[in-house]
Amino acid sequence: MAVIELDSSPSVLDVYSRAVLSALPVVGAKGGTLPDDTLVLRGLRVDPDNLAEYAKVCGLTFGDTLPLTYPFMLTFPVVMKLMVSKGFPFAAVGSVHAENVIEQQRPISVTEPLDVRVHAENMREHRKGVLVDVVSEVAVGREQVWRQTSTFLHQQRTSLSGQPRQDPPKEEIPPVPTSTLRVDQKIISRYAAVSGDRNPIHVSTLGAKAFGFPKTIAHGMWSAAAALRAVEGKVPGAVTYAVKFGKPVLLPATVNLYARRDADGWDLSLRHPKKLYPHLTATLR
Repeated sequence: MAVIELDSSPSVLDVYSRAVLSALPVVGAKGGTLPDDTLVLRGLRVDPDNLAEYAKVCGLTFGDTLPLTYPFMLTFPVVMKLMVSKGFPFAAVGSVHAENVIEQQRPISVTEPLDVRVHAENMREHRKGVLVDVVSEVAVGREQVWRQTSTFLHQQRTSLSGQPRQDPPKEEIPPVPTSTLRVDQKIISRYAAVSGDRNPIHVSTLGAKAFGFPKTIAHGMWSAAAALRAVEGKVPGAVTYAVKFGKPVLLPATVNLYARRDADGWDLSLRHPKKLYPHLTATLR
């Protein structure tokens, strides 16, 4: 596996320009293997102003340590750079962020210099297409403090496409939500600006329609962060946050937030207020 050292955080604007090109026919022709590269960015510093705006737009508290989901912001440009590389098996634009697992070993101070490593692994077939895990690791010196596995789906026919769908087990949904969240285009445009994730499906009605959505949709990782407001101050420093994304949140929307405690941690979900289908289900352990 080749290690590629980056001099600075990649320009997200440049990365998205390449992502759009890679989604075009011929220009975006992709192979059937994963890149062997590990991208490394050392000495990354947190911008307190960016962190403060992130906390505000996600409804979280701004403090001396990073919110559990914030390192996603720091690793995102490097993840995108890997996903638009020639060796990546499918185009980044149009792929679906299906699942996300964050493993935090300890709280991360705002002032600590961070080293980021990103690689791809575990390409496999799914009844809806091809799945790939993009792994992001954050270290302070030699100590790994945070690790994320983001699973992306490229929708296409595979040898599993004919398999019947397995319905998920029925869930016991509390009759009353913990709270309700209101999200609109203004909030998501602010999140896009602070995160650098300006994917057209989030910020442009025409862009959203081009990828099959009737309206713009909320970022999955905005939803993952916003759900944590229900358990702020109750999450231990060493924790695993496993998220599955369901139906997208069409903007504007009001969603129900549910938080249920059990012996091992918390179960969280964001659901449609009337039909109760999940936009997001998650566990904190």
